[in-house]
Amino acid sequence: MKKIGVLRFPGTNCDRDVFQFVKARNHWPEFLWHQDQFTLNDYQALIIPGGFSYGDYLRSGALAARSPVMKSVIEFAKKGRPLLGICNGFQILCESGLLPGALVKNQHQRFIDKWVSLRVEKRNNYFGAQLPEDLRLPIAHGDGRFYAPEKELAEIEEQGLVWLRYSQGENPNGSLLDIAGVTNQQKNVVGLMPHPERAIFDWMGGSDGWGFL
Repeated sequence: MKKIGVLRFPGTNCDRDVFQFVKARNHWPEFLWHQDQFTLNDYQALIIPGGFSYGDYLRSGALAARSPVMKSVIEFAKKGRPLLGICNGFQILCESGLLPGALVKNQHQRFIDKWVSLRVEKRNNYFGAQLPEDLRLPIAHGDGRFYAPEKELAEIEEQGLVWLRYSQGENPNGSLLDIAGVTNQQKNVVGLMPHPERAIFDWMGGSDGWGFL
């Protein structure tokens, strides 16, 4: 059993889903508030859930990335501890510089809520190590288009930092190189736009998210 910190910001709305996901996988979840800092050794992993932190003002994740709790989160990540960002959590990790690239408005400027097919590009030893090569997960976002300048995008590809891609013909938001999730160079920090916590039981529509923890 791992003790996993689940971060909460004003506007976070998937925190309870992630909390229950952690419990379902027989781990010990604990909420971490955006104004607090924490002792690094109290947790074996952290998850930043989806939602609309701070109402997505300025840019999605920009204000949350500057919250007091992120000082501890960044220290946690720099020590090589496992950190997962889902949807808005992915945006926060990019805004804080813990992951490369950025998430910008969907190509057609519309919020998208649907299930998509994905391909695991690189295995991650901390999250989803036993995932099948192909999986299906739900998405729900308006700012999910992965973007990076041409030079940075080439480096992301060359350094093997692409974790997940949308399957051929399944890219819902215009993400460059079909990127749905990336990792840092140390491979302990990962982020993805789809929601694995919404796909852990068949009654949800699919259970491919079960293997992420």
